[in-house]
Amino acid sequence: MLIGRHSFIRQSKLSDVAGRIDYISNPKRQEYLYATYQTEGVTPEFWKNLARENQLDFKASGSAGKCIEGREFIIALPESFVQYRADDVVRLFTESFHKRYGVECSAALHHNKAKTNYHIHLVFSERKMLEQPEVKIATRNMFYDEQGKHRRTKKEILDEQGNIRAGCSIIPKGEVYDSHIFTKKEEWFKNKAFTKEVKELFTDTINRYVKEESEKLSVFQQGGVYLATKKIGKNNPKAEEIKADNAARQEWNRTVDVALVEGVPEEDILKIKQEKITDKTLQSIKTHGWLPDMFSQIIRGAKDFLQEVIFKFKLPPKPVPKIDLQEWKDMQKLMYELQRQSMEIKRTQKDISSLKKQLSELRGLFKGKERKSLEGRIELLEDLEKRLHKSLEQIVKREGYPNVQAFQKIYNKAEELIIEYNEELRTWKNQTEQKKENRWNSRKRQVYWKNCTAISMKADSSRNGQLRKNLWIENDKKAKRGKEEMKETYSRHGKLILCLSL
Repeated sequence: MLIGRHSFIRQSKLSDVAGRIDYISNPKRQEYLYATYQTEGVTPEFWKNLARENQLDFKASGSAGKCIEGREFIIALPESFVQYRADDVVRLFTESFHKRYGVECSAALHHNKAKTNYHIHLVFSERKMLEQPEVKIATRNMFYDEQGKHRRTKKEILDEQGNIRAGCSIIPKGEVYDSHIFTKKEEWFKNKAFTKEVKELFTDTINRYVKEESEKLSVFQQGGVYLATKKIGKNNPKAEEIKADNAARQEWNRTVDVALVEGVPEEDILKIKQEKITDKTLQSIKTHGWLPDMFSQIIRGAKDFLQEVIFKFKLPPKPVPKIDLQEWKDMQKLMYELQRQSMEIKRTQKDISSLKKQLSELRGLFKGKERKSLEGRIELLEDLEKRLHKSLEQIVKREGYPNVQAFQKIYNKAEELIIEYNEELRTWKNQTEQKKENRWNSRKRQVYWKNCTAISMKADSSRNGQLRKNLWIENDKKAKRGKEEMKETYSRHGKLILCLSL
């Protein structure tokens, strides 16, 4: 099955984590807020404390830019998820993330104003709570400059008049100068591989709960055969431009799906994408700058080229079984169960025959006890045989067949269809592999002759000047020899003509 739709799961950095959580979870600020959820460790002060510690560490580091207080994932859900309880949905995704990474989270489930985008906002901490907070007490007066950096002496934070400069501070001896209730930030959360891992986690979660195969999603692979579409944000001034761009990209992606179904190798599609889209786009930008309409034209041109390749490539259609394969598997299981039952019946019949033979060979007046014992065992086994036969009938009736004979006829017919399908499939595979091999060999020959031509041209270019020079010299020699031969001929024939005339 080809999955034509990709999941939309985007990570963003938060410089005001407490404000962001209030925005996504406040019913007064959200028109369509369906449910919120937070993990067990999130207290009313959790996000404020986290923001404070992140800000302090950021200030102490002296780094430029904005402090990152937390991170957020936006997870787009299929519209069919509205059939599930909102509380269950937001808890499912939040807890699956919490169990994997062990950090605290707050999440909210929304619709946009147009009710076309059903999505979750999941905010998470990059730090974990310490079991025992770390508190540091000043053993002497401590001095800090305007940047929050620790200075050894008070003199370093004074101005020319001996006053403490604005922004500088002093922490007296005996007071707390540093405290930590969180661990250091987890570096893994900054890695692109982490984002990819989370996308796969949430995409798998979505696919487990969609009921229609057409709704299943896949994670977009960078550098793959597809073109990624862009998210149109709220109040984006380039919304129409992005919409037209996405339409062109989707045309290409749909054509790629058809190409894959028809058997066009992925390496061929990637080559067309590189040459007809990537290279041409780079050349266009280099020559004309960024032109949105030009990019759409380039994509559609590549799509048309790929369609021609599909038409030329055309593999024979893959055979389709004339029976449902799952139904055939169920019939095989049933047949296996019947065969085991039949083996048990045959063993019982064999035991009965053996005991009856012993009974017939038993002679003598004093063998009555043994005879009675054998007869009793035979009777028990005959009763068992009857029950096994009855069970055999019940097995097929349980699966909807009137009797064993009816099932056997249907099974034999199905087996014939499966054998026929397997033969057709084997032939189809041989044909397609042969065609692909021929195509590959053709491509290798093309590459070979291309390389040969390139080598020849390179050799020609390196020798070109010398070859021209040699040719000129040879032509000059030929011309001189020709003149001399003509003079000699004229001289010889001229004398002959003169003699004849006289």
